[in-house]
Amino acid sequence: MAKATKKQALGRGLSALLKDPENDIQTATDRNADKVVGNIVELDIDAIEMNPFQPRSNFNDEALHELAGSIRELGVIQPITVRKMDFNKFQLVSGERRYRASRLVGLATIPAYIRIANDQESLEMALVENIQRQDLDPIEIALSYQRLIDEIQLTQEKMSERVGKKRSTITNYMRLLKLDPIIQTGIRDGFLSMGHGRALVNIDKKEDQIALYEKIVGQNLSVRNTERAVKAYREGTEDIDKKDVKKTASKPEFVTDTIEKFTDHLAVKVAITASDKGNGKIIIPFHSKEEFKRIQKLILGE
Repeated sequence: MAKATKKQALGRGLSALLKDPENDIQTATDRNADKVVGNIVELDIDAIEMNPFQPRSNFNDEALHELAGSIRELGVIQPITVRKMDFNKFQLVSGERRYRASRLVGLATIPAYIRIANDQESLEMALVENIQRQDLDPIEIALSYQRLIDEIQLTQEKMSERVGKKRSTITNYMRLLKLDPIIQTGIRDGFLSMGHGRALVNIDKKEDQIALYEKIVGQNLSVRNTERAVKAYREGTEDIDKKDVKKTASKPEFVTDTIEKFTDHLAVKVAITASDKGNGKIIIPFHSKEEFKRIQKLILGE
């Protein structure tokens, strides 16, 4: 118990050191940098800004509130990682769920490991650390791999070494980015699995991908049945355009009457799945932050 108290006291001492203008640490060679970098420090939560390089974009509200409840009872068990910015200012590198949950419960401080890194190093750290997480969806992982290639200039071989994954695993994730955005959204929302996506990516025509996607959702097809349907399509023994669309196009009238209005109003191809009982999903794809903002303005008037 005394050992834990000593560790917490040390964290508070380092926090005070960071708030001393005479000890503003900017590089790993600055005075007292060795006392701070790599150590756990209790940081003011308001001194930490979000990471613009964060690859994750989906956060489950229910899971976030469960984590907040755990933090309320037990505190933050695993420190977040930040990088030093300006005087007493830090940027989140990893641990965004813990950071968000801590804010939800109103914590004033949060334990953090401090790193000193430039933008490229920060991006690489954020991407690599997030890829290791178990709760990222397959599309988020694929996008993280793509960013490591595009922005860090890593080859798939180097990336395999860096993240500890086989090249074939990385390739399988990245192939999902060849799917139509509507299907990518379906994977992110849990309508179909990565196995379904790996099968669908073998269909070149996007309209045929979507037709089979609607069949998977509408008929709750297993991965194996999806693979069989894709094989039949590729062998020419089954025409998805003619046969499958007829089977899956029987949406309720209230959907068929309005789906074109949604598409015309938002200027994107909206996908709607619905049952006769009236429950379903509206999927609105977007391809950039700017397009998201445009759609947000149309829907919310903001």
